[in-house]
Amino acid sequence: AAAAGATSPADKERYICIYPAYLNNKKTIAEGRRIPIDKAVENPTSTEIQDVCAAVGFNVLLEKNKMYPREWNRDMQYRGRVRIQLKQDDGNPCLPQFPTRKSVMLYAAETIPKLKTRTQKMGGSDQSLQQGEGGKKGKGKKKK
Repeated sequence: AAAAGATSPADKERYICIYPAYLNNKKTIAEGRRIPIDKAVENPTSTEIQDVCAAVGFNVLLEKNKMYPREWNRDMQYRGRVRIQLKQDDGNPCLPQFPTRKSVMLYAAETIPKLKTRTQKMGGSDQSLQQGEGGKKGKGKKKK
């Protein structure tokens, strides 16, 4: 009976849940952000969290249709929850450099902006900004 009872709480302890809201710099603490805003990422997705955590060697499970309860936006990009195996059966961290869920969240937030999908997106937005500046300069010349 002890073994049967021990499975679910232990599993819950070993697998942590990370919702994208925890790492989102567009959210307040009240809306669910759990790390400092200067370390947070703009609108991270559950897939991005899954990617960076799987890449570092975590056992990761993506639950695509789970929603963060405080997330009012029902769009697909805001959906999803990542389950990460933080500890082994004996309670030791799976990866010694990540002893706590916070260490995982900070790592994910730090790494997501470096993802190829992000750097390409960033490049695109930078170009549009430059075009915008160019347009402003052009208008300035016309006024003269």
